[in-house]
Amino acid sequence: MDMTDTTIELLEKIRKKSPLVHNITNFVVMNPTANILLAIGASPVMAHSRKEVADMVAMAGALVLNIGTLTEKWIEAMLLAGKAANQRGIPVILDPVGAGATGYRTCAVKHILGEVNISVIRGNASEVLSLAVDDVKTKGVDSSLSLSDEIVAAAGAIARQHTCIVAISGEKDNITDGTRTLRVANGVPLMTRVTGLGCGLSAVAGAFCSVARDDLLAATAAAFGFYGLCGELALAASDRPGSFFVAFLDSLYSAGSNEIHKHLMVN
Repeated sequence: MDMTDTTIELLEKIRKKSPLVHNITNFVVMNPTANILLAIGASPVMAHSRKEVADMVAMAGALVLNIGTLTEKWIEAMLLAGKAANQRGIPVILDPVGAGATGYRTCAVKHILGEVNISVIRGNASEVLSLAVDDVKTKGVDSSLSLSDEIVAAAGAIARQHTCIVAISGEKDNITDGTRTLRVANGVPLMTRVTGLGCGLSAVAGAFCSVARDDLLAATAAAFGFYGLCGELALAASDRPGSFFVAFLDSLYSAGSNEIHKHLMVN
């Protein structure tokens, strides 16, 4: 698998087709997520009402479920949308924001996993491990764990159990389908200082998966690699969070085959 050529090909498809990515996401990140999707060439929509989510997802190329600001009604909407996406073969990306921080949050994720066929679970190490180990505690959305052998093994087990991709963000990202594993070394620490960039990555993974449903592992790794290298390009323009985010959006918009050939680190 040549991940450089794959990433270039999938990015070109996104920019040509402008796939609709349906986000049921949290209040904090709606605006940056929409801007991130627009910058890469996708079309964002944020629809949460139970009365319309099934109709909306029918028009989408991917569905992204983000539990950052949970309510009971939103969980119901996520289940309705997820089941509608499953019926149509539309990829579903689950971002278990803060899983492990509270019992309610962890149970909500497990409920979704029990009712919806998830294509990709994208979270940090603590969030992912909380889905396999009952006594893991996280600090909200911040990962308190590093990528250890235990977490890699847990990710593989979760991927096999749910027949999905498990993608763990960290200093080096770990992406697995339970059999194959890819590592991504792109990205910069400053990305963790800007609210919503992790959630934005889940949405970008949705965009990449929407144009590569036959190989979601490669699509997810391509999304991670491109997103991370755009962070590296942005850091060259600014080392402060506010202006970094602007530079990051510009990089998502302008980076292409030359930058991917030069900077992509996926193996």
